[in-house]
Amino acid sequence: MFDLAATDAMPRTAQRSTLIPALPQSPQFVAALRHSGQSPLLLNRLQDMVVLRRTIGGLPLAMVNRADLVKPARLLEILQEEGLRRTPVILSPERPVPDLARLGALPLMTPASVATLAIAQDSEARRAGLEQKWRNRLCHAESQSLRVTNRTMPLSPDHWLFLADAAQQRRRRYRSWPVALTLAYAQANPGCAQLFEAFDDLERVAAILVLTHGDGATYHIAHTTDRGKALSAHNLLMWSAMGWLASKGIRQLDLGVVNTEDAAGLARFKIGTGATVERLGGTWVFWPPLGRWLAPLAAIDLNLMGA
Repeated sequence: MFDLAATDAMPRTAQRSTLIPALPQSPQFVAALRHSGQSPLLLNRLQDMVVLRRTIGGLPLAMVNRADLVKPARLLEILQEEGLRRTPVILSPERPVPDLARLGALPLMTPASVATLAIAQDSEARRAGLEQKWRNRLCHAESQSLRVTNRTMPLSPDHWLFLADAAQQRRRRYRSWPVALTLAYAQANPGCAQLFEAFDDLERVAAILVLTHGDGATYHIAHTTDRGKALSAHNLLMWSAMGWLASKGIRQLDLGVVNTEDAAGLARFKIGTGATVERLGGTWVFWPPLGRWLAPLAAIDLNLMGA
């Protein structure tokens, strides 16, 4: 549920008719995986859909993350042709897919929602799309003595943003990308990992790392100090990143999961940019040997999966 009392208006929602591929389905992500020594499977019969292969507890798994499953039956058929006939497949589609239950996939997790921002080319249009409270905080930041810089992410695992993010992950008990994969992304895709930093005099008070991929971009890591929060530095950095992305022809920024229960402040920040809130398709498991036995059980949870 969205905390509407904390926002100016109900979050914008939309059904996507066309999609810019999400980061996990981009050629840039594949390049990063290969640079880090991994071997993703590319299904060229399904527009180079990216399939990850993992072994967890000795059990081989295949994973398809954030793909637009227009033809789920064909996907499962191709996976079996690719030698994964007896391999469990974890599916996390970009939008609800009712056919997964009918095909025997079993739901594991209900759908999350993500915030997606269309990047307007015109600065006035971008500013007009901001919610009033967000715009007020931006004006507050602009009235301070903050200095904003942007550059390609330095290839250092000890960079202060990585260290701050790791501490935040431990504190809030969640896990994100390994630093090594982020560095591999920057190395394999020169110029596609952009670091925006805000300084109050000589003090770093906030940073955002944005990963670009084709016509899209993804808000990857961010951190703001207490001083940065007092100066609304995060708003200024996001505004600066939006302008930079527009200048590079980027059309869409994926702001990631909107979690109004455990991270309400960040959810309000993302919604305040004028982003639309869109529901993903949940997480499913398909295991070919048990597919026909699991189909009736999967159908029970169709409503929970947004299908």
